[in-house]
Amino acid sequence: MSDRGESEATELAPDPADPFELQVGDCFDDTAMGVNEVTEVPGLPCSTPHDNEVFALFDLPSGRFPGDEAIDAMAGQGCYERFEAAIGRRYEESELAFVSMYPTEGSWTQIGDREVVCIAYDMGYAKLVGSVLGSGR
Repeated sequence: MSDRGESEATELAPDPADPFELQVGDCFDDTAMGVNEVTEVPGLPCSTPHDNEVFALFDLPSGRFPGDEAIDAMAGQGCYERFEAAIGRRYEESELAFVSMYPTEGSWTQIGDREVVCIAYDMGYAKLVGSVLGSGR
């Protein structure tokens, strides 16, 4: 990850950004994903309308790749557990939903990738304006 400060995190450059450089508070629009792989995200300042915001990052435990289903479940559970602290409202009461980006088997074995990126978006697919962090949405 980069060494951007908190104020810089919400000002992700408005061009394609490396998903390995995403930080909490970074905002971006939806991206066309390859087969289970995201290679870039269209970064935007959070002050402009955007589709998504990173609300948490965490690493999965080291060891052998646990398989696609297991890693999906671990990533989803980890994002769920971090949602309320980041957003300020229980997931079940929120107007936001989340999705996670997590390592593929290739990135896990080839470069030791263990990071999960938790991404919030509006359940009704409306554009977000401003940060969702601590918003209570």
